[in-house]
Amino acid sequence: MKVSIVVPVFNEEANLEEFLRRLLTVFDGRGEPYEVVLVDDGSRDRSLEILKSWAARRADRVRVLELARNFGQHQAILAGFRDVTGDVVVTLDADLQNPPEEIPKLLAKFAEGYDVVGGVRRQRKDSWGRRLASALVNRLTVAITRMRLTDFGCMLRAYSRDVVEEINRCDEASTFIPALAQSFARRPTEIEVAHAPRAGGESAYSFYRLIRLNFDLMTGFSSVPIQLFGLLGSLVALGGIAFGVFLFVRRLIVGAEVEGVFTLFAILFTLLGVAMAGLGIVGEYVGRIYEQVRGRPRFSVRRVYGLGAGPPRLVSAEKEKGESR
Repeated sequence: MKVSIVVPVFNEEANLEEFLRRLLTVFDGRGEPYEVVLVDDGSRDRSLEILKSWAARRADRVRVLELARNFGQHQAILAGFRDVTGDVVVTLDADLQNPPEEIPKLLAKFAEGYDVVGGVRRQRKDSWGRRLASALVNRLTVAITRMRLTDFGCMLRAYSRDVVEEINRCDEASTFIPALAQSFARRPTEIEVAHAPRAGGESAYSFYRLIRLNFDLMTGFSSVPIQLFGLLGSLVALGGIAFGVFLFVRRLIVGAEVEGVFTLFAILFTLLGVAMAGLGIVGEYVGRIYEQVRGRPRFSVRRVYGLGAGPPRLVSAEKEKGESR
């Protein structure tokens, strides 16, 4: 069974040397065929230089894809998926928070007949604020999408080649790979994996980007948010009608009065807040439709180094799709 390891890299110069040394040590010791596909996602530090040096030293195992610019973590993984040749594909980050030594656990579980094996971070070493935000996002996403994923943020996962090919056939402009793989899997499972503190550098995911990713996940895999807003709008409208009838009857009985003006303002502001929130949810769906019909490539590979590298090339997702047809 050949294993392909896909690693997105963005500004990880502080961790790359140790990460690659440990990763290759793990698989060299297994004595089985493997390949490492490293995708530089427009790094602005020395990450690409380090990757190119490893591709030159270990051209028998390491291939580096240089993207034209920063496309995002999941798009970088998709670029790697289009380049793999293994029977099972493993993804993980290069920040060493997912130790490479945990990969054999996923492969052992995969050998039992599962087609997707997800990692669940045990005793996370992140800050309490990040853990709290992640827990809230996980629970909210599960409630909305109904997907049986425990840890949406863990990228240490193993996928069968069939699942990866299904993902490659998708034309979505933006997607969340663990959730998409879950929708294609016949026998998914999860196992606990170790989690380490970040050794160096900074996480590319700020709190704002985590929120954006959560909105992208919810609107990409469920229509529940817009349905809930429609239900809320109906309830607010009924409440407004009932309150209007109440005020009309009160005016007939009591007469004109100025009391309750601030109450009316409070109700007005509440209704405006609901309307603006709903407009934002609708905007998320409209934005996804706009990105999809715009038809821009999800990623562009500028150059390939190391294993299987040919002359310099510029390849986009859309171009590859057209050539395959």
